[in-house]
Amino acid sequence: MSRMDPLWMNTLSVIEKKLDTHQFNHWFKPIVCESITDGEVVLRVPDKFFQDWLQDNYLELLRSELQQQSATDINVRFKYEDASQQPKNAEKSDETVRRSIPLDRRYNFDRFVVGPSNQFVHAACMAVTEAPGRNYNPLFIYGGVGLGKTHLMQAIGNELRRRNSDIRIRYINSETYINELITSIRTDQMDKFRSRYRRECDVLLIDDIQFIAGKDRTQIEFFHTFNSLYGDHKQIVITSDRFPQEIQGLEERLKSRFQWGLIADIQPPELETRIAILNRKASYDGVQLPEDVAMFLAQHVKNNVRELEGMLIRLTAHCRITGCPIDIDATRHILKDVLQSSGIRVSIQQIQKLVASHFNVSVSDLKGGRRHRAIALPRMIAMYLIRQNAGSSYPEIGRRFGNRDHSTVISAVKKIEGQLTTNNDVRKIVQDLQRSLV
Repeated sequence: MSRMDPLWMNTLSVIEKKLDTHQFNHWFKPIVCESITDGEVVLRVPDKFFQDWLQDNYLELLRSELQQQSATDINVRFKYEDASQQPKNAEKSDETVRRSIPLDRRYNFDRFVVGPSNQFVHAACMAVTEAPGRNYNPLFIYGGVGLGKTHLMQAIGNELRRRNSDIRIRYINSETYINELITSIRTDQMDKFRSRYRRECDVLLIDDIQFIAGKDRTQIEFFHTFNSLYGDHKQIVITSDRFPQEIQGLEERLKSRFQWGLIADIQPPELETRIAILNRKASYDGVQLPEDVAMFLAQHVKNNVRELEGMLIRLTAHCRITGCPIDIDATRHILKDVLQSSGIRVSIQQIQKLVASHFNVSVSDLKGGRRHRAIALPRMIAMYLIRQNAGSSYPEIGRRFGNRDHSTVISAVKKIEGQLTTNNDVRKIVQDLQRSLV
């Protein structure tokens, strides 16, 4: 039995959605599912520390989700390789490597979509890889959840490792740093802890530094770690959800040091960048993403790239399993619960007025019976935009356009969908109008 067992993979997929990226990557990705037999799941973990932490913090979550996926009661048993049972001449495992969160190779600069909102911070990260410890040290990246801070931080690590396979990189989040510190104090291993993050480290990448605020012992220890690395010209990269001076409970001397290098913020991506992110993700996953679907998804998630990509993953996975095509109707149906909570809600009247103004016609013209192209095209575009943005049914749209039959609306929507891929003028008009609604 491998970690690719369907029950285990489905359970991981659900758990990943319930935890933040750092928690999942650090505590669940290293787990190997060894067997599932007779109502018991055997999970192999790196060591006893790892096992104890899972039992204390995530055991109930694991049991609950495994039972939910299997519809049966399942016991969870952990196992790990006891270092004391290894041959005396066996090479000792690197505890530092075990404790560090592994870098995800998918997080590289090639896969990061650059736009006006992140161009500066992207350039700063690239510069760090050119001269680590000298260009922008420390580099402090801040911004909201799901905007790409972790991607850029890991991209730095992956690029440095590509250039120098011997470089010693410690990538960790502040939660794990705190927990390691507590364990080291309890087990009287502070010398090893300090060595791990000072003498045995060339590059320190630490995520979500704001969580050390208010924790005096952690801040004291990190202050000295920072000084040691900085004095030895070793690169430090830090991320946070806010500017250093805005982190309440953070010591002033740390705030000051975080500003010794470069502070760069990352902003929510613009509509065009969001569309580019979706297209890049779809391309890597081998998915043909229709342009209108990309725009539809991009307009509904403005401030969280992770959520945006999550919607695409959910959509494509459902379509692959069911065999249905990826189109607007499928998107609306599959993501209806997400769209209800995050979607844009505009009125039919708002869209009719916007389209009428753009084409210099009246709303009554759009609702009337004239079939001249000067009216017919704006009318079809208005129907298409209403279908995308207002959540209205085909019959309802028909009623709001002079009691037209729903089949007329369906035909209009499909015509515009077709022209989005074949007619540059129509595509530009629709995109411009869509931006006005976002």
